[in-house]
Formats: sequence, structure tokens, C-alpha cells
Amino acid sequence: MSNNNTPDEGELVVATVKTVKQNGAYVDLDEFPGIEGFIFIGEIASGWVKNIRGFVREGQRVICKVMRTRKDGTSLELSLKSVSEERRRDRLQEWKNEQRAHQLLKVLGEKVGWDEGELNETSEELIDAFGTLYASFEEAAMQEGSIVNAGFEGAWIEAFVEIAVENIIPAFVELRGTLILTINSTQGVSVIRDALLAAESLSDEEQEITVSCHYDGAPNYRLELKAPDFKIAEATWEQATSAVIGHMVNAGGEATSERE
Repeated sequence: MSNNNTPDEGELVVATVKTVKQNGAYVDLDEFPGIEGFIFIGEIASGWVKNIRGFVREGQRVICKVMRTRKDGTSLELSLKSVSEERRRDRLQEWKNEQRAHQLLKVLGEKVGWDEGELNETSEELIDAFGTLYASFEEAAMQEGSIVNAGFEGAWIEAFVEIAVENIIPAFVELRGTLILTINSTQGVSVIRDALLAAESLSDEEQEITVSCHYDGAPNYRLELKAPDFKIAEATWEQATSAVIGHMVNAGGEATSERE
């Protein structure tokens, strides 16, 4: 999304239909106050549009693609037909998530006693750090410490994480860490490879578990794990690290693991 108060050409925007005319529809852009858009009838749908009201109505929320910005800067030419159903659905969900995140931040503000200025300032800082406000809650729900790691500090963080964990259900939980593997043997490379494969073998497509290992420069190896929830993620992490360490020790090597 553009950093200024107008979207970029090619961007998908959330809009609410204001007025429907014979030759097109005027809309207000939900995320850009004061910006109006126009969808020409030829951009409403593919093929001939006999009755425009069969496709759009006043008050309807639509996802449009920005075709061009007019010279006055407060009006855009938009297209409805250029947005696929999949992209429309994804963009609408993104907008809904962001609305929800702003509501959750208001709850946090009331809980910790922020005024409107403090609320807006924190919101802007979180968006700068994570891309969207929802992403900041999602990261906090998935990885404890992500807000602190992003450079934030203050007594409000504990309450923020609590609200995130209670209200945001991430698509998956991600755990990362470092494995330090050493072995003094001519077969060392193959021992390490087999140890890492033992961890990766815990991947289970049916249970939506993915375990992957990456070389970070000897003796460091990176272990990344994705699972549908914290309980499964924690259990799989224990299994994966135990498998690697057990394999290394049995072969006469040494191994340690450290979570991020």
C-alpha cells in the first residue's frame, strides 16, 4: 500500500458503493478518507452489462483495482472486473483482519489507560514494524517475544501478547532455533546429514507439520518447524531436537539445540 494518502496504480482497494449511475458507479475508498473512485460500466464486469444494478448496489463493499489516478488527486478510475474471485476474497479478508486488529488495540488502550494520541502513535509504530497492525498481533500470537524483538518496550507488551493469544488464531505456529553439531569422524558429513533427516522425517502433510533443516555454516544448522497449534509445535520440536541429538551422540558426536 502506498505510504501517502492515495493508493498506487495497480493496487487493490476496499471501497463502498456510494451512487450507481447508468454509466458506472461512484465509490468511497474505505482506507483513504476523502478519496473517491469511479467504476466505468465497461469495468464493472466482463461482457455486456445490461443492468448495472445487477452487479453493484448502494452501500455494497467491493474490491477494486486502481487503473489510474486523476489529476486532482482525490479521484480514481477503478476496475471491478480486473479482480479475480480469489484476490477479491483475500483482499477483503485482509481488510477485515485489519479492522479487527484496530478494535483489539482499542481494547488494549482502555486496559492500559492510553489516550487517543498514544493509541494512534502505537498503531503507526506497529504498522511500520510489521507491515500491518494485524500482522503485529499475529506475530505476537505465534512467537512470544516478537514485539520486544522488534524494538518495542513498556508494561503494555504483556497485555498486548495476552490479547493476541486470546483473539488471534494463526494459520500456523512457527518455531525456529539453532542446532550446533560437531563430530570428529571421517563419516561426519553423512552422520550430520542423517541426523537432520531424522528431524525432517517428522514432517506430516496430513497433520500440517513441516520440519526443515538448513546449513548456516559449520557447526551451526537452522531448524524451522511449522505446525497448526502451539501444543503440536512444542511436541514436534522436542521430538525433532531429541532425534538429532540422539543420532549425533550415538555416533560419537556432540549436539545442542537452542530455540529463538
